[in-house]
Amino acid sequence: NTLLISTWSPPDGLTTAPNGNSTGNSEPAIAFGSDGTMAVDGLAWLPYQVNLWKGKFGDTPPAFFGGMDTSIPVRGNGRFGLGDGDADVAITGSGTMLLADLDIIFNHRANNAQTGVSVTRCPATATDSTGCTTTLLDQAGVDRPWITVSGDNAWLSYHDSGSSTMIHVLRSSDDGRTWTKAGNPVVGQGRTTGNATFNSDQGPLVADPYTGNVYAIYASGEASVQKGTSADFNNIVVSSSSDGGETWSPHLVFHAPRFTNLDNLFPALAVDPSNGTLYASWSDQSAIWVSTSTDGAATWSTPVQVSEAATKTVVMPWVAALNGKVDVVYYGTDAASADDQSAVWNVFDAQRSGGSWSV
Repeated sequence: NTLLISTWSPPDGLTTAPNGNSTGNSEPAIAFGSDGTMAVDGLAWLPYQVNLWKGKFGDTPPAFFGGMDTSIPVRGNGRFGLGDGDADVAITGSGTMLLADLDIIFNHRANNAQTGVSVTRCPATATDSTGCTTTLLDQAGVDRPWITVSGDNAWLSYHDSGSSTMIHVLRSSDDGRTWTKAGNPVVGQGRTTGNATFNSDQGPLVADPYTGNVYAIYASGEASVQKGTSADFNNIVVSSSSDGGETWSPHLVFHAPRFTNLDNLFPALAVDPSNGTLYASWSDQSAIWVSTSTDGAATWSTPVQVSEAATKTVVMPWVAALNGKVDVVYYGTDAASADDQSAVWNVFDAQRSGGSWSV
């Protein structure tokens, strides 16, 4: 285990552990480029920024690259923006780092704030954050951005944080320099649209270099029953696109009885780039489940429980796959409820290798 430390000079009289210039971090993410370049980000507690470290796989530790999104370009009188909401990072085929970030846009004149989303682009030649540029892409109220790449193509997805909870997708075909609006994984999808509008929780966006497809996973409830009234979403859906995100087709991965909560932050999705096999994972709090698709999300296998049966409460799965080996990591506790303030949480790894799962 390697401790990653940022280099920030706090105001006089303020010290933070483990040393005087540590900012503290939460919700880390990691990404790898095709040449072994590694990027790690974390949401800083002090100051308001995303910390980023960069190095090569195996570096101990990777070097602190800088505080990101410290100056968000916001148009309009009386407004200014700050980064460090939710963040996700990816590395393109050209070695460019793309950092997606949830931003807080303050409006002094209206005495309120709203959320936006930005992408900070750092070319492979950049040695620190001063060599990066930030583009504010939306400031109309958004939530939980995700970013994915295939070669020098990139896709950004995020939730509308208002009452519609639509999933928006933007696409870049020039290594993250410019972005255009793509199709919506939810809109125009028949019954799925009715189940998901006002009523969904979005997981990561995934680009598959093997097939060229793009996938979006989300949990949703049921129209006219849960619409805007309950967040205990009982469906896991993967929408697929074979034309770069312009059009989408939804596929039901799993359906549970009404008000079964399957969106325990968040449903997760990964693709094995060696063969295009998809792995969807989710939690019902008592178990972590995995379902597999080998036909571009059209059909899905019967879910398999991969968490320890003795662990009473499990949440927040994340999945990765390569060359037939699959890992699912998650949080687990012996406490009977995720809301138990005395619960002791541990991190688990369930691995599939040679056709069988082990924890």
